[in-house]
Amino acid sequence: MTVSAPDPHRVRAASIEQLRRLELPSPPPTFPLIWELGDTVELRSLDEIEGRTAILNVVLARCFGMPGEAAMAWLLEAHLLESLTKPEWSFVASGEGDHRSFALHLEALYALAWLLGLVPHLDPAEPAPDGLVAQLPHLPSKETFEEWRARTIPSARSAAEAAIVLDLFYCLDWAYLEAERRRIRLPGLIDSNAIGQRRWALEWAVVMRGPYQEPPRGWEEVDLST
Repeated sequence: MTVSAPDPHRVRAASIEQLRRLELPSPPPTFPLIWELGDTVELRSLDEIEGRTAILNVVLARCFGMPGEAAMAWLLEAHLLESLTKPEWSFVASGEGDHRSFALHLEALYALAWLLGLVPHLDPAEPAPDGLVAQLPHLPSKETFEEWRARTIPSARSAAEAAIVLDLFYCLDWAYLEAERRRIRLPGLIDSNAIGQRRWALEWAVVMRGPYQEPPRGWEEVDLST
């Protein structure tokens, strides 16, 4: 559902206040807003978010020993092979790629699980909770994609709430990188890599519409450079 985006200035003020509570640096006044007053926001479809969650779960399983043949067979049965990106296809099928980078997707999965309502909070200072894995398709028991969907019955967050959290992680991404650069103590047990993964998932899932907004990007095309 497309709705009016929240007031971006109020949202940004709340994000900066959260950074202060975490004792992190605040971005400069010129740090860009994600959307403008009058823009609208929506989430990608539930099918898309569930599919991306399932794909990243398989990618993560490959990092920890799931055979490529079994991984590809699971995705084929789930009708998700066509949704794999080229790097994911190479990694899942033949193990080509940076295992460490793919293993970081656990934090992107945390954000996607939050969007689906499978976990109650997206803690900005703590790693993905131990209970997250139980909310994902159980590959060792060969739980199918449809069985997982029936078991969890996802209920997506509102687009407005997701936009607010996206702005927070947009600011957190800058703040964590700046804190690491200046060797400032981080507030919890995660670093900028984890924050970046969560922002990646949120940037992909939250779709802004407005005169200056670009069309939704594919998973690999999400721009985290700003």
